[in-house]
Amino acid sequence: MKNRNPKKTGLPRALVVGCGDVGLRLLPLLRERFRVFALTSQPARVPELRAAGAVPIVADLDQPHTLHRLRGLAETVIHLAPPPPDGVTDRRTRHLATILPRHGTVVYVSTTGVYGDGGGARFDETRPVAPANARAVRRVDAERVLRRWARRAQARLAILRVPGIYADDRLPLERLRQGTPALLPEEDVYTNHIHADDLAAIVARAVFHGAPQRVYHTVDDSDMKMGDYFDAVATAFGLPPPPRVPRAELAAKVSPMLLSFMSESRRLMNERMKRELGVRLRWGTVAEFLAQARG
Repeated sequence: MKNRNPKKTGLPRALVVGCGDVGLRLLPLLRERFRVFALTSQPARVPELRAAGAVPIVADLDQPHTLHRLRGLAETVIHLAPPPPDGVTDRRTRHLATILPRHGTVVYVSTTGVYGDGGGARFDETRPVAPANARAVRRVDAERVLRRWARRAQARLAILRVPGIYADDRLPLERLRQGTPALLPEEDVYTNHIHADDLAAIVARAVFHGAPQRVYHTVDDSDMKMGDYFDAVATAFGLPPPPRVPRAELAAKVSPMLLSFMSESRRLMNERMKRELGVRLRWGTVAEFLAQARG
């Protein structure tokens, strides 16, 4: 693999696994401190990743025989890849764990869905997980696999539990244009949010400042129900707000996956993230972001 930038050879190495939207936002925050490698299963993405300042590596977490080149490649690994779409285990994370470095650092981006329905309660990272759907079960499996690896490898692991990610190009505008309904206020659920740029910055902070074997709620300061979020986006962009319907009626109008998202109510506390990682959010709330988007 030819090195295109000799000045980078003396830097420690970092590997970004699953370099999608958040990964691309993360690369500029890492490449001055690391020689950054980016794993992709799509050869067509190699020019894009190279242009973003990473050294692309084509391999597939679903094909473990393609991962052998990654063994010992980087001391720091940022795991952004989602679990497979089926099963109760995260086979991709299990495959990745076989090549992770001893005494290294891993940051894993998980999901707040591991908690299941919290009944609208406000809670911190000490709350036990209680996944209510197969997607969340696979995330819990990934977390446990990485915890076992970290103990055996005497490594540092930070788990970031991430909620709904938003950005200029990650808003529910099409949903609003289609008139997809939301729940009546009295039946609605609390939801959590983080801007994609803030998430990338928090991942970088976790690389440098995350405590060993530590979980962080990677959420902003918003405290709103899901329907109120849709209403706020609709107002900001001059769209009609979603119709509000009872849950029994909603079940017949949305997909089972969407219904599951609208059946879990949580308000996650983020004090540990701010205190231990020194995070200062660019967008403290969705409302702050929408105010500038509207302007």
